[in-house]
Amino acid sequence: MQDKNLQKSFFKKNNFPTSNFTFFKSKNELINSLKKDNLNFPCVWKKTRFGYDGYGIKVLKSFNDISEIVDSEMIIEDFIPFTKELSVIVALNKNGDLKTFETVEMEFNTNSNQVEFVISPANISEKINQRAKKLASDLAKKINLIGLLAVEMFLTNDEEILINEIAPRPHNSGHFSIDACPTSQFKQHINSIMNFKLGETSHKRCAIMINLVGEKSHNGKVKYENIDLIKDQKDVYVHLYGKKITRPNRKMGHVTVICDNFVEAYKKAKEIKEIIKVKSY
Repeated sequence: MQDKNLQKSFFKKNNFPTSNFTFFKSKNELINSLKKDNLNFPCVWKKTRFGYDGYGIKVLKSFNDISEIVDSEMIIEDFIPFTKELSVIVALNKNGDLKTFETVEMEFNTNSNQVEFVISPANISEKINQRAKKLASDLAKKINLIGLLAVEMFLTNDEEILINEIAPRPHNSGHFSIDACPTSQFKQHINSIMNFKLGETSHKRCAIMINLVGEKSHNGKVKYENIDLIKDQKDVYVHLYGKKITRPNRKMGHVTVICDNFVEAYKKAKEIKEIIKVKSY
């Protein structure tokens, strides 16, 4: 289900809550529709395929922004004011055993539209947490999932939950589980596809994952600045992906911070984000 048009059509057909959208085969088709006042600004443009890490998505604020998008198949979504972006990772095996990780909150970089921090558990009420997990679970069952599914969602201003998109695989929003949970998302994925018993996913302390991405204007052989300043800190876990070449906004690793409370963890995560720089020689 990599095609975003197919994803959204599936959500609508099966009555899963999601934003309204329109499919266009080309940029010209979009322009013609806009000239007829069939769409309103602001709206959200997404490539139907191969959009990733902020590429292939853009908020269109006016007709002038059309010049900045590529010519491809696309969907245009209604712009949804929201308070938080959430994600739930759910596992399902052939026996029908199902487990979710706790709902996480994702904070995005406003310039690159990439996830910067993943906070687990999300700062939401238990009622919203349970609603989000049920929605992800219902969707997993509907697609006859065997394996792992990440369900990204918006929490709107009136506390409605809308599905944004899905990824049937281990996901960036679940990397915290490597260090925070008894069973990581990767182990749970294997449990699911091998039809093994699903592992425990809860965790008592607050975990925040920080993405390490290539700095602007840096292309080439990678170097990590100031890693030595944090690698021996208690409850700070550094994961580098072994990629030899960096480029702007390329995901090169992540750091997970685990603390007893959110305020302490968030402060440390912000400090790490400022300290560690991914550059080129």
